Amino acid sequence: MASTNNQLPLQYLRLTKENYGNWAARMKALLGTYSVWEVVNTGYDEPEDDAVLNQNQTNALEKVRSKDQYALSIIYQALDDSMFEKVSNGSTSKEAWEILCNTHQGVKKVQKIRLQTLRGEFETIRMKESELIADYFTRVLAIVNQMKRNGADVEDVRVVEEILRSLDKKYDYIGVAIEESKDLDAMMIDELMGSLQAHEERFKRNKNEPVEEVLQTRLTIQDDKEQSRDPMETRGTHQDRGRGRGRFQGRGRG
Repeated sequence: MASTNNQLPLQYLRLTKENYGNWAARMKALLGTYSVWEVVNTGYDEPEDDAVLNQNQTNALEKVRSKDQYALSIIYQALDDSMFEKVSNGSTSKEAWEILCNTHQGVKKVQKIRLQTLRGEFETIRMKESELIADYFTRVLAIVNQMKRNGADVEDVRVVEEILRSLDKKYDYIGVAIEESKDLDAMMIDELMGSLQAHEERFKRNKNEPVEEVLQTRLTIQDDKEQSRDPMETRGTHQDRGRGRGRFQGRGRG
């Protein structure tokens, strides 16, 4: 655990009216690095009378108090004067954190409305004609992350499907090929981005991609799927095909 005698962290994100989601995520990581996030998240109970505590209990209480004040000092450094005024009446880091959370996220009703807006943005998002794959993924994931921070459970498969649906029309055949040849339930978002970026590089080399390249893309994706199958399953398929050809030839000779 970081000692309270250590110098307080110098790098932090200043909280504004617009960046609470990113600020909270980064602040949680920072507080965790200094081993004080737990006391911010769960708080601690102050005894009514310190005099009734034994020495071990007194030592434990002093330790958690010290951690709490250290966490509170970190939070304070990320606030401007107006933000500080909102939390100055809180005596613990948990109280300060909850005040900031309620101030920026609002009550559940406001959070629900915000989530509905984000879902609408997610379902109607479209890739721009000149937009790079990496930039588009960043734009989509920014919405997804905000949805998660507002309580939504967004699975990777839903993000993958939405991205494939909303790609620019020049990626239509690639999207169809991926949907036909890949298991979308098992596909990672990074895997999809890497595959699309490979085709993006091809577009850059040759904007007028011939039909042969389109067909080769389909074959390449199909080959990847075949190679991922169980070898025993593949051998069985080839044997069945061989027996089928034999029966066909026999009927021809008869």
